[in-house]
Amino acid sequence: MLTKKFDPLKKKIFQVLDHEGNIVDEKLVPKIDDETLLKMYKTMLLGRVADTKALQYQRQGRMLTYAPIKGQEAAQVAPVAALEKKDWMVPAFREMAGMMYKGASLEKLYLYWYGNEEGNHFDEELRILPISVPIASQVNHAAGVAYAAKYKGDKEVALVFVGDGGTSHGEFHEGLNFAAVTESPLVVVIQNNQWAISTPREAQTKAQNLASKAIGYGIPGILVDGNDPLAMYAAVKEARQNALDGQGPTLIEALTYRLGPHTTSDDPTIYRDDKELKHWEARDPIIRFKKYLIDKKLLTEEEDEKLQKEYNDYSNKTFKKVEKSGLVPLDDVFNYTYETLPKDLQKQLSDYKTYLESEGK
Repeated sequence: MLTKKFDPLKKKIFQVLDHEGNIVDEKLVPKIDDETLLKMYKTMLLGRVADTKALQYQRQGRMLTYAPIKGQEAAQVAPVAALEKKDWMVPAFREMAGMMYKGASLEKLYLYWYGNEEGNHFDEELRILPISVPIASQVNHAAGVAYAAKYKGDKEVALVFVGDGGTSHGEFHEGLNFAAVTESPLVVVIQNNQWAISTPREAQTKAQNLASKAIGYGIPGILVDGNDPLAMYAAVKEARQNALDGQGPTLIEALTYRLGPHTTSDDPTIYRDDKELKHWEARDPIIRFKKYLIDKKLLTEEEDEKLQKEYNDYSNKTFKKVEKSGLVPLDDVFNYTYETLPKDLQKQLSDYKTYLESEGK
């Protein structure tokens, strides 16, 4: 088992591709067919391009506050690629590329960041829970989904994403503890991008790494090079099978880096230096994966350039469609939390409508 070979307490990091895209050990390479490898790369690349465009739209005042994903594409796409269609994906708020691999459309995701709640409503067959902004609350949701699958006897797992800062929240502990005790089929991926807004990982915990937190729950944990898509795929694939075999949850720490700001409301130049950024830019997951695919003769530089142009045009076309959707109806702000709107919110909605009428709006 990978979790035994790469013991986080011994500070071992599971890696298949080195920083330059070379295989470190052929025995560690997971079995992934060529079609899946290309789909993984194309989704990572689309995520990068769509992310760059979203940042531009927001700076132009055409989109609301946005959480960039640049640098974390492998830590999102590869885990989802290791799932089956029937498995559940439970995102936080920075998993756009992973959600697209699972089947969510770019239009839906742009709608969400545009401020339209319809962007948080995914087709049921995709098995993607809504985007969750409250930190670590999604871990409890995923633990519940996993427990329900076990209770019903369904052979499926729940994969949940959480940030390094989320591991300091009570919901993280509660979800992990519940899933561990009930041996529910849960896979938890910590996207350790080194910064919880402006708080560095070192200020989050005295633990030598976040994967070692698994020990306290009596479950396996593994520290993975989160910018290595092959390693992330292999780690989640094994964790998924272990969960289906009744062995309970696995905690996976994806060691990655947020190359951009926490959100468009953040200025990372205030709290981190260029030297650190350059260190991680040299470990870019897309550059690494592209080199691997070119070496395997599954991709050429010309094909890659063509894809980038195609995705740029697609992103622009998609966002123009989103912009034409217009302003969100006021009622939509209130309609999607409760089955029946509580009286205090009914009054709040009524009062605001009255205010708008008095202002002639």
